Parts: sequence; C-alpha cells; structure tokens
Amino acid sequence: MNKIEIKKLIINSLNADADAVEVSGKLDEEGISYNFSETFSDKVLNKLFSAGLIVNREFEFVKYMNFAFYRIAITGVAAIIVLLISIFLREGSFSFNSFLGLSDNYDESIVCLLTGNL
Repeated sequence: MNKIEIKKLIINSLNADADAVEVSGKLDEEGISYNFSETFSDKVLNKLFSAGLIVNREFEFVKYMNFAFYRIAITGVAAIIVLLISIFLREGSFSFNSFLGLSDNYDESIVCLLTGNL
C-alpha cells in the first residue's frame, strides 16, 4: 500500500458504517501501527493547558487595561468639569471668548492673537 491508499483507508474508517476490525487488520498487515509512547498523553495535556494559560493571561491583560483606561477617563472628565466650572465662575458665561480667555476684544482680533500677526 502506498501513502494515498493508507490515507484513504484511515479517512474511510471514520465513517459510522466502517468495520473497525477490518481497517485495523489491513493496517496491521501493512506493518503500520499507531502505538503512542507513554508520555504522549502528558505532552498533549501540557500543550492544552499551556494554551489555556496564554488565553487567560491575555484576558487578564485586557481586564487591567480596561480598568486603567476607565480610571484615566474618569479623571479626565472630572478635570474638564472643573475647568468648565472655573471658566464659568471667572467670566460669568460659557462663550467662545471665555474659553479662549479673552474679555473685551473684537472677534477679528482673535485670529491675530492666535496667529501672532499684530
């Protein structure tokens, strides 16, 4: 038997109506055996559990990143609220001029002040 015939035989043995005794007999006649070493099951289990640890570590990393992001985001929102309250108390309104820190200037002069062209 060549490799293609052996492959077809193994694939056909997966069918529900295939005779397992006949298939294993044919493979034994060809001198093919699938005996695994004693450490095979341990190696497979080690690979499976190590993959689980990697997924668990990635999940923990994402969880801690979300926690850090929310702490930074909440702090940023609090700082923005404090800034808006201070602008309102200082200027008495939330106008464009109060955000820029300008009081009695014309709107055309804002462009001059921002660009530095006097």
